[in-house]
Parts: sequence; structure tokens; C-alpha cells
Amino acid sequence: MIKLRYTALIVSIVLGFASCNLPPKEQNPQRTDFSGKPAAKIPVDSLVEKGQTYLSVYSGVYSYSEHSTHNLTSTISLRNRDAKNEVFITKATYFDTQGTALHEYIKNPISLKPMETLHIVIDERDESGGTGANFIFDWAINNEGTPPLFEAVMISTQGQQGLSFVTTGERIK
Repeated sequence: MIKLRYTALIVSIVLGFASCNLPPKEQNPQRTDFSGKPAAKIPVDSLVEKGQTYLSVYSGVYSYSEHSTHNLTSTISLRNRDAKNEVFITKATYFDTQGTALHEYIKNPISLKPMETLHIVIDERDESGGTGANFIFDWAINNEGTPPLFEAVMISTQGQQGLSFVTTGERIK
């Protein structure tokens, strides 16, 4: 009877582990590409307010000590909070911890329709940004428009441990 209980317990544990299917990891993560989004025609300069926003993004955080990091997936949201007017994003530059520009995500101005959101995803395996990565976004709005909102959600899960947090962009110009 005891042997049967141990066998049932072992079978339950094995079946439990077998049912924990993790999704396969992509072999070659791709960068977000906005080239398929039509280029925007920004209104005449006199009708436009221009701005620049800084957003901190953490590709990794220190774990246990300054010699060990935990990688994170970062989802960067470019949000038009205006229900009536377009927002124009003219530049989105990703920098590493040392301030080196790593990638230009927007090569031609794009527009976000009222209430539209676009995303940039930095893969968990992309360690190029480091623990102090950041973005600078250049944007423009009609004079009566609402400035865009830039946020980053960083997340990682391993086993039963999860880590997540959010940062919000800050206007610098």
C-alpha cells in the first residue's frame, strides 16, 4: 500500500513537470520595424508644437551583486492620448548605458492616429542596452493637441519567479 502511494506521488510529480510546456524561444529576435507605416506629413511649423521625451529602459537589472544581472524584456509604448488629433513621431533613438546610440527605430516621421498606440519590444536576450538603457523620442503635435505618452514595461519570468516594473517618459524639450 505504501509502495503504491509513493508510485502515485512520483507519477503525479512527473506528469506535473511534463505539463509545464514553456514556449520555444525565438532563435533570432527581430527589431521592431516601422518602415511599413506610411510616412507622416507634419503640418506647417507655425501650427506645430515640437518636443522631446526621455524614457529610461532597463534591459537588465543587477541581481545578487554588481557582477550579476537579470535580463528583462522591455515593451516600449508610444501612446497618442489625444482623442481628436494626430501625434507625429519624428525620431526614436535607443541608447546604451554609456550613452552610445544603438538603433534608430523611426527613420521617417510617422503619425499616431487619435488614441493609437505603437510598441517597440526589446528582447530579453538583447543585452546591448545594459542596465542604464534609454530612449529619446522627438515628436510634434498640432498646437491644440495633447503631447504623447511614452512608457516602458519591463518583465521577466523564470520558473515561479517574476519581475516587472514600469517607467514613464519625461519631457526634456
